[in-house]
Amino acid sequence: MTALATLAYAGRAWPFEQARALIARLVKSRVTGHEAQKQALSLIEAGKTDEALKAFEGLDRAVIFETGYGPSGLPHIGTFGEVARTSMVRQAFEAMTNGAWATRLICFSDDMDGLRKVPDGIPNPEILREDLYKPLTVVRDPFGEHPSFGQHNNARLKAFLDSFGFTYEFLSSTDCYKSGMFDQTLLVALERFDDIQKIMLPTLGPDRRSTYSPFLPISPKTGHVLQVPTLERNIAKGTIVFEENGERFEVPITGGHVKMQWKPDWAMRWAALGVDYEMAGKDLIDSVKVSSQVCRVLGGTPPEGFNYELFLDENGQKISKSKGNGLTMEDWLRYGAPESLAYYMFQSPKSAKKLYFDVIPRATDEFFQQLDAFPKQELDKRIENPVWFVLRGQEPPKSPPVTFGLMLNLVSAANAADKETLWGFLRAYIPGATPESEPVLDRLAGYALNYFEDFVRPAKTFRLPDDRERAAMSDLAARFRDLPADTRDAEALQNIVFEVGKAHEFEPLRAWFQALYEVLLGQSQGPRFGSFVAIFGIERTIALIEQALAGELAA
Repeated sequence: MTALATLAYAGRAWPFEQARALIARLVKSRVTGHEAQKQALSLIEAGKTDEALKAFEGLDRAVIFETGYGPSGLPHIGTFGEVARTSMVRQAFEAMTNGAWATRLICFSDDMDGLRKVPDGIPNPEILREDLYKPLTVVRDPFGEHPSFGQHNNARLKAFLDSFGFTYEFLSSTDCYKSGMFDQTLLVALERFDDIQKIMLPTLGPDRRSTYSPFLPISPKTGHVLQVPTLERNIAKGTIVFEENGERFEVPITGGHVKMQWKPDWAMRWAALGVDYEMAGKDLIDSVKVSSQVCRVLGGTPPEGFNYELFLDENGQKISKSKGNGLTMEDWLRYGAPESLAYYMFQSPKSAKKLYFDVIPRATDEFFQQLDAFPKQELDKRIENPVWFVLRGQEPPKSPPVTFGLMLNLVSAANAADKETLWGFLRAYIPGATPESEPVLDRLAGYALNYFEDFVRPAKTFRLPDDRERAAMSDLAARFRDLPADTRDAEALQNIVFEVGKAHEFEPLRAWFQALYEVLLGQSQGPRFGSFVAIFGIERTIALIEQALAGELAA
């Protein structure tokens, strides 16, 4: 067993926990007999996955991870989170099994679903209104770029996933239904129609219960996805009979003439594709339970998985696309690195977390702190570091020598409007540094400029210092004047700031730093002040203090 596999099997990070649970599920579902299961699991735990796969024929089949996507709208931050987290579990699984067990990640698009409403912010909405209730792969593309709205959104999804370097296979619901991939399982569903109804009907209200069918036929007349009762079933012919506007139709359930309601559809997909792992949001706990029951009726084994917590906005309210109270992917990527987003998704997926603009700088700096530690760690600590999962085996980039928080305050104090202005400060602080030699730092500069312009500048509120703060800041400026103008020692500068705060009896000392931030930078928090002075420059800092004492900043 390789050192990595040994350590991964004992790993404490949540993807390792999920991978261990998945291995147990695979052995239980694919190996017959208690003793044989014990033997197979023992071999895998001993690092002999390759031997286990040879010894137990049913075991030697690719492990299928799945994520689902509804293409009635564009990909969003939740889509990214689900694919990123599932990829992390896949990475942990492959490490545990020495890469001997083949894996696949299927990103499934439910693009045969009927368009129920026109999404906000879409051009040419009249096209969508005319095509309501038709399958998304039949609805015309209002952007005029693809044969259908579903295919447009699928293309966006794939480009979105490709931009992050995910390894996946894309499957279209329409293609799966029409190609016959689902036919065998659909025929089982027809045969076990009553058993499915026994599961589904108790979950529905009285009105819905009276008309519910797990099969949604595609109207031969209008092309709509119909929610109508199934009046007759012909198991031998593989057909159902339904009524539309007083006229009866008989259609085969195979070949794309029918799709299933979403919970039976989810279950049917698990059974037909042999899905082994799929996670879902906490709001779908009951749906997972119902779909798992239907999956068993269809002869499948429900996948392993877990329910992650939902994101909240800054007020602690559930994020809703319709309310527009959350972050979009475009939002995050305008203000922060993709790695910082993946890091945020890694952190405590079973805990509710706020997802709003202020978390981006903190997540960015936390990721780079972890990145700093990564090369110095032993392998057992390295695989517990979020960086190992975020980078997915890629070579770690060089961590920037300046934090994102410090960069933001530099932009703020300098009123920088472009990267070149920022780089004027950065070159003085980091001799020889260029955008080419420090590409990560250059990216941070761009994010900082965007973040400052959109959030910091509009919210800046300067205040005048009180008498004690005024005396302390005058003292600080005087001590800085005694230093050489080219002083760049951040630690020495920080010590001077500390000494001034103590000399003027600030208690607690953080009140002194808060005063500096509020009076000089127009905000209540900031970076280590010594680091800020080192990069901003002694003379500029003295000038900033003099402006504040003269009342020019709070004017």
